[in-house]
Amino acid sequence: MSALRAAWIVARQGLRARRRRVLLTAVGIALAAAMLSAAVVVSYGLGTGFNRAARAASLADIVVRFNDKSERTVAARIAALPDVARYALRFEATNVSIDLDRRGERRDDAVAEVIDPGPQRGYAIVAGRDLRNVGSELLVERAFADSWGVRLGDKMDVRGLGPMHVVGFVEAPDNVGFPLAKPRFYVSRAAIDARFGREANPDANLAEIWLRNPRYVNEVLVQARDTSFGLHSITFATRAGVRILLDQAAGIVIDLLVALSLIALVTAGVMLAASARAEVQRRLGAIGVRRAVGTTRGQVTLAQALEGLLVAAPAATIGVLAGIFATYRPAARLLELLNEPAPGGALVLPLLGAWLVAALTPALGAAWPAWRAGGGPVVELLRGADVSRARRSSRPAGRRAGLAILGARLVGARRARLVATALTLGLSIAFVLLMLALASALSTLETDPGALGKRYQLTATLPPSAAARVARIPGVQSAAARYDVQAADSFALGETINVIAFGGDHTRFEAPSLVSGRRLRGSREAEVGEGLAQALGLTQGSTLALALPSGGELRLRVAGIVSSLQHDGRVAYVPSSALLRADPSPPALIAVRLVPGADQASVTRALTALGGEPAIATAATARGAPLVDTLRTILRAVAIVDGLVCLYALIQACALTVQERRRTVAVVRACGAGAGAVRRLLLGATLALVVPAAVTGILLEHYVFGPALSRLAENYATLPLDANLLDVLATVAGLGVAAGVAIAWVARQSVRESVVAGLAA
Repeated sequence: MSALRAAWIVARQGLRARRRRVLLTAVGIALAAAMLSAAVVVSYGLGTGFNRAARAASLADIVVRFNDKSERTVAARIAALPDVARYALRFEATNVSIDLDRRGERRDDAVAEVIDPGPQRGYAIVAGRDLRNVGSELLVERAFADSWGVRLGDKMDVRGLGPMHVVGFVEAPDNVGFPLAKPRFYVSRAAIDARFGREANPDANLAEIWLRNPRYVNEVLVQARDTSFGLHSITFATRAGVRILLDQAAGIVIDLLVALSLIALVTAGVMLAASARAEVQRRLGAIGVRRAVGTTRGQVTLAQALEGLLVAAPAATIGVLAGIFATYRPAARLLELLNEPAPGGALVLPLLGAWLVAALTPALGAAWPAWRAGGGPVVELLRGADVSRARRSSRPAGRRAGLAILGARLVGARRARLVATALTLGLSIAFVLLMLALASALSTLETDPGALGKRYQLTATLPPSAAARVARIPGVQSAAARYDVQAADSFALGETINVIAFGGDHTRFEAPSLVSGRRLRGSREAEVGEGLAQALGLTQGSTLALALPSGGELRLRVAGIVSSLQHDGRVAYVPSSALLRADPSPPALIAVRLVPGADQASVTRALTALGGEPAIATAATARGAPLVDTLRTILRAVAIVDGLVCLYALIQACALTVQERRRTVAVVRACGAGAGAVRRLLLGATLALVVPAAVTGILLEHYVFGPALSRLAENYATLPLDANLLDVLATVAGLGVAAGVAIAWVARQSVRESVVAGLAA
């Protein structure tokens, strides 16, 4: 106990004697803690969002959609299935008109869910209350309510039902939220009965089924297909399938955010370790004095660890809170768009872990160098030598090559510290370059369909037979029917697959990058997305078995694997002739490829004249613009912290150089040099750090971080993440500004000390 008490006293005395440097160290720890907590908020919150949503909403094991049918007929089909614990039926109406009385806004594409209120409805109440068996009440999806500014108690006018009161906000994880999907609201069956009269056997077109044992979901799906006679346009979705559908909206965004968070963790860890080691190096002389008066090596180590902990604990607390403040709101907004709840209290334990890392790393980082230093010769410690002694130059660099060269040699004398500081700066630079490259790539994916292999500019809701007439419109290069069907794997019906076919060669209209194999030939081959290939273990030559909504089955040989962002890469390009044999009437549009320079507006008018509803072909993430905007907000917050980390590392390195070489600086000043000479000295020292750091950062981004994130995204698209020249120049310019601030700040602090005090150091 006496040893601990003595170490405690020494630690407190050290803090009082070095208040300014303690403050600088605390700032660095706070910045690192902010990066750690931001990484935790992003990675944990997004990585566990769907599981929280499914648990809160009691999401069904199977969701079935079908044509309108009486509830008794549907209930009889469900009763014939094995292992069913309970089920619920509802009617889903699309293209419903709604008005918000308070603001006068209107939507004509809303989705109305007609339900019987109960404890198991597949949604979670996040504000207000559930519906009662009375009329004039509705529930609104939270993402839609936030976007429109809907408040509890507001009136919304629903076409055919009249004014209704909003009594609650909900999250339903079976789909993404508005504006990624159409606005959705819930009304009770009682409201419909009050308006149109009670029906003894109302229609339903959606069933939610909960199983006793979810492991048997595939067996139940097989039985459901066999007993579904009388029902048409059937689609099945399992919990796993719902998660895949949500990934279609945000999978790449979430995965890249998690990867960026892990890189931030590495950067913060390196910075904390380098900061702690530098603090011990500052105090080697004091350690030598204590060792000379009989203090043991263990006591020296304990005192340094306690001092580091006293600084790190409050600084880590401030940093963790700052990281939460910077990223929690945009991360929660991203979760809201996915109809998933924010983690809330579930973040306490992960954030506590981040706090412990931020608080203990400086303490342990100080203890280890102190332990090593305490075992060295006392004479060397009294002279302030580094843990490893530096080789001295035989000629005075200052007179031979100027103050800048002298500053560079002063920094180079501490090689271990030079490497640690340059690595910290290099990681930060690589991180900034990676974020710039990612922002550029996402902007391209958001706005340029061609980046995903799409070569057509318009679509039109016309029958396939109209393709020839569309092709004759002036300005149209070619047109073809585009079929898009959601199928399932015949061996694992929970695996959803989007089947795409074109009338003719699909590469004229969609040509995603070929990863392996070749393009399909004939009517018995298919190309599959890499996400689907990985999910089902498909390779070139494998058999792809598709269970179509019509009840038919399509079996094709895999000719090639493509890189596609659409539908999370779970896509299959098949010959239209094969698809039409298995399903004579699949959903279809006309894809329109324009002549370069053609007037898109005139083509759109011509398509409208033919009776079609033209639409602009968009990139896969265009509907997800709010997701990209939210991502940019998070990246902006992390980039600011990362920039402050660079500034801190430079200030710390310069301050440490001046502190160790106070006598050299004093000699320069005694010869008549002023603040400008000190700045030139520090310029050389800073360049010795910045130049290798910049080279390291550029190489890390180009050869390590960029390729790693590209491999992560390859399930979605070919996404090169290599910073361009403009990004590199902007980052280097920012680093130069940080270096200038560091030089000015440290030079100002150093000239405040008298020359006599510096010479006596």
